Amino acid sequence: MHWSTAVPNLVIGLREGLEAGLVLTILLAAARTSAPDGSRRPTAPVWLGALAALACAGAFAAVLSVSDSVLSSTGQEALGGLLSVLAVGLITAMVVWMRRASASLAGELRGKVAVASLAGPAALAAAAFLAVGREGLETSLFLWTAARAAGSSTGPLVGAAIGLAGAAVLCFLLFRRAIRWKVGPFLNRTAVLLVVIAAGVLAYGLGDLQDAGWIPGHTWTAFDLTSSVDASTWWVALVTGLTDLSPRMTVLQVTAWAVYLVLTLRALAVAGRAPTPQPEPAPASAAVAPGTAEGAGRRRRGDALAARLASRPWRTAGVVVAVPALAAVALVQLLPRSSAVATTLTVTDTQCAPGFSTASAGTQVFQVTNSSSRIVEVNLDDASGGIVGEIETLAPGTTAPMSATLGSGTYTVKCLPAGSDALSSGSVQVTGSAGSTVDTAALAVKPVSLDDLKGPDAAYQTYAAGQLTQLAAQVATLQADLHRGDLAAARRDWLPPQLTWERVGASYDSFGDLGAAVDALPDGLPQGVDDPGFTGLRRLEFGLWHGQSAEELLPVADQLAKDVAAAQAHLGDDDLAGDPTQLPVRAHEILEDALRDHLTGLDDNGAGARYAMTAADVDVTRTVLSELAPLLDARRPHLVATADAQLDRLDTALAATRTADGTWTAPADVPHAQQQAVRASIGAVLETLSAVPDLLEVSPGS
Repeated sequence: MHWSTAVPNLVIGLREGLEAGLVLTILLAAARTSAPDGSRRPTAPVWLGALAALACAGAFAAVLSVSDSVLSSTGQEALGGLLSVLAVGLITAMVVWMRRASASLAGELRGKVAVASLAGPAALAAAAFLAVGREGLETSLFLWTAARAAGSSTGPLVGAAIGLAGAAVLCFLLFRRAIRWKVGPFLNRTAVLLVVIAAGVLAYGLGDLQDAGWIPGHTWTAFDLTSSVDASTWWVALVTGLTDLSPRMTVLQVTAWAVYLVLTLRALAVAGRAPTPQPEPAPASAAVAPGTAEGAGRRRRGDALAARLASRPWRTAGVVVAVPALAAVALVQLLPRSSAVATTLTVTDTQCAPGFSTASAGTQVFQVTNSSSRIVEVNLDDASGGIVGEIETLAPGTTAPMSATLGSGTYTVKCLPAGSDALSSGSVQVTGSAGSTVDTAALAVKPVSLDDLKGPDAAYQTYAAGQLTQLAAQVATLQADLHRGDLAAARRDWLPPQLTWERVGASYDSFGDLGAAVDALPDGLPQGVDDPGFTGLRRLEFGLWHGQSAEELLPVADQLAKDVAAAQAHLGDDDLAGDPTQLPVRAHEILEDALRDHLTGLDDNGAGARYAMTAADVDVTRTVLSELAPLLDARRPHLVATADAQLDRLDTALAATRTADGTWTAPADVPHAQQQAVRASIGAVLETLSAVPDLLEVSPGS
């Protein structure tokens, strides 16, 4: 067990347990107040309500655990991602509400309990059920997602158990008046830590959805420290355990983490400054006055019910526990499952699945236990090296399921311990059919090595170098126009270099600062379009279509020529456009840039060239796709052919926006139907190309 994963869940267990326990404590105090005849009301209804809530929470946790084991790897990732996002939403709402209501929480609760006590034992049981049930469901969901983020470690469960036990002890002491403690400030202070934990769970959940293919961007890596950081070291375990951040994160994960953290902390601050809410008096209809005949009748019926429950406590408790358990069993039976054969595999410090000696055709579930001292990634590969099943993170001392659909062929288990050399099992031959509806070849993704991408990347470098040479000549023409003071010619000669730059395929800042110098927008600059940092083709576009003189624009053109020359000189640098692993990303992101920036008019500074630039982006996408075609055909036949046909339709839709003489129609003059045709066509091809980065992702350690 990694102790670092226990700490955040201890906080969760302590907070959630205190919130439920405080309500339960007040309910018990209300139930034990003397009745009008001087007797004490039984507390059994309160305990039964709490027990029913705990049974429901346990049943919910059981369904989550079983559903995770019967689903495929993709299904597990999708379910985990969705529930992680849901858990973060629930926790966020709870933390903000608690921050806003903490000052008057006890008064509100006592007011509601007073109303419930007038209504009788049934109302007290319902109040206990709702209070404990809400916290129980939230805790079950959050712990389940935390356990997944921790690589199925037992740390989250141990931490939560300690926190819940501590909450129970504190509530008991408060009930007995053995201690006096202001709980509100404690909950407010721990809210910040809980928000940090929730931000990490959100990032992890979005990563799961990206792995499942529900959200794009799986290969848009913000940083990858897996090769330089040992995930088993204490300080890495501490950071990942407390924050759920990992050594490798995508741009979406980092962005979501930062945005959530800023917005939620701000919401907490605002909630803390909000006026203290005053509990509203209960309306007359909310409870029946104790002195009325109806109120007396209800009390008598409630007391009679409480007496019956108290006389048969074990039978009643058994029913309360059995109903949610039976409901959970029934729900589990309805979950989609196959005739999977369970096989146990073990990973040690020196061996990878030594017991892997037989496997069956069809869907198979492998229960993988990590008995090593390191965090391990486990893959099940076919003979071609294709991955048919995987566990991305498996903590020491834990077990997790790995689902795979096997057809006839040879399979090997590969173990990738953090900070250590890869290990492999023996090969196992499987005979038989996986089923007529299953294409096992389509399920396997053959890993790509860095060497596989070097050839296509070299071809792209040659292509891009030619485009940059042409760009330099076109910029020289633009300089000459401005030297002559011929603004009309400059406006005419601005578009060719802009389209050439598009054909370089410089998507998502792949040329770094040099790319920004050549083609950056003024967004984020302190002075906007007047900022000295606003340079390049976009600066010239703004000036040419906003009445600036040739003398003002000539220095911009001269600097552009220097920046293009620098881009030519540094084209192959790894930190610019020379990273082969970015080529598959570029196959998809060039057109996504076009959809996001061009077709929305986001980057239009006056020239109205959105359709022309999109057409240029189609050209370079075809080039990149053709260079990657051999690798793609070996992994997903027909993908390139499908994308080519969709690009043809996009070209046709773009051509319809041109006039008879071949010039591009101003965006405002393009009919709505033609605009929609372009958007529909680019959306279809982006859907197809979104698979390229995942199919050609470089495998770890290659």
